[in-house]
Amino acid sequence: MQKKNIKITVELDDQNVANNIAFKADDMPNVDAVNCRAMLLSFWDSHNKDTLKLDLWTRDMTVDEMKIFFHQTLVTMANTLQSSIDDERIAGDMRDFCDYFAEKMEIKE
Repeated sequence: MQKKNIKITVELDDQNVANNIAFKADDMPNVDAVNCRAMLLSFWDSHNKDTLKLDLWTRDMTVDEMKIFFHQTLVTMANTLQSSIDDERIAGDMRDFCDYFAEKMEIKE
């Protein structure tokens, strides 16, 4: 069995607010840790049928960046939904919502 590690490092200020978020994965051998301004991490707890979530962002994360970050995350979720349950209809509905979201957030390309 193969194992891979992902390391997430969060630096906090004296008020426990994230100053820096960085990650490094075994599949990134020639890349230093990547600094980020935000992260959304979710795990499925099948025993309790619940999602365990960790959402963090730094003070440097701008509102405009957060809008784009959420839009891109929603698009990825629509793609993952389609590939995981093979339901083009519902994934398409979610993509339609992503378009609506981008328009309302005024980030539509």
